[in-house]
Amino acid sequence: MGTSGTDTGRTDGGGSTRRNRSVFGDFRPHELPRSIKTEVRSIYRFYLDEERRAEIEKMRAPKRVLALPLWLLRSLLLKLTPQRRTLLILALIVAFIGRFRFNVQEVAVSFDGSPWAFLMVLFVLALELKDKLLARDEIAVARQVQLAILPSSDPPWPGYALWSHTRPANDVGGDLIDYIEEPSPGSLGVALGDVAGKGLGAALLMAKLQASLRATAPGASDLGALGDRLNGILCRDGLDNRFATLFYLEAPARGGTVRFLNAGHNPPLVVRAGSVDLVEQASRPLGMFPDSTYAEGRLDLDPGDLLVVYSDGLVEARDLADREFGLDRLKTLVTSLRDRPPAETGRVILDEVDRFLGDDKPQDDLSLILIQRSFTG
Repeated sequence: MGTSGTDTGRTDGGGSTRRNRSVFGDFRPHELPRSIKTEVRSIYRFYLDEERRAEIEKMRAPKRVLALPLWLLRSLLLKLTPQRRTLLILALIVAFIGRFRFNVQEVAVSFDGSPWAFLMVLFVLALELKDKLLARDEIAVARQVQLAILPSSDPPWPGYALWSHTRPANDVGGDLIDYIEEPSPGSLGVALGDVAGKGLGAALLMAKLQASLRATAPGASDLGALGDRLNGILCRDGLDNRFATLFYLEAPARGGTVRFLNAGHNPPLVVRAGSVDLVEQASRPLGMFPDSTYAEGRLDLDPGDLLVVYSDGLVEARDLADREFGLDRLKTLVTSLRDRPPAETGRVILDEVDRFLGDDKPQDDLSLILIQRSFTG
């Protein structure tokens, strides 16, 4: 299974990590303008929600020039703690006052606020950086745990070829890929889940979903009842405003009818000889409504057919012009890939998504499972 991330250091004989880099790291001057543009775009998306960005786009240029900095500053201040917010506001006031002179009992006193404003802003930045570094260490451990609970490879299964990939938008993600060997006799369970949101909170709920699925899937005679149980668990133990979608299937060895459960997930694609079909049977996401009900679906795969299961981070990937990659683009792409091995097909899809994104960063976790019915049993 593919994962993202690279090890940038190396270990010396004492077990510590030694980095052979200058203070500027891998800085390349010619990449600076593009990097600045990318970071400015990320700030714009982080501090302004979709509603605010839509309002900005509708404004005329003069009003936009005035409104955008104010909205960004307001959002930045609201994300700080009250104490740091107060310090930053004081720094802005001092910087605005600047240098001035006044007389006290005929003695001229001058005051230059610029150095003080700079020190106050630097102090707030130092506090924020300290918090980020502490959080980064915790997230690094969380990533190690998450990688440990995800499958390290795609299992061989008679009658099928499997390939999977997951790539979090941040260091940890909320997408779930998992395999369960023989949840029912002679079958392989395959799951792709997507927790609303991303980051550490989504990753924790993803681990909860995986544990619940592994505990309840074995022996489940009806996948609709399995969905009911998972929904009850997440509604009882989940978080407010957090839910998860899940596509889970059980593939019998050497072919046959595939059973599946779609709990609010993107409809998978079946690439057949001469057509691409949507597996549209779906219910509500898990953990959203306690009274949701779920139904088991059935799917027949002929030799050579390819099942494409994906998270919304693939079809909702956006380029620099804010256009979506889209389901139609994915359908067109996979039409010509039916006869290729799943690993090759997966690399083609990921390369196309990366080309589409260009220099932009992914905004959501991206996961993909390809299941191809073998031409031989």
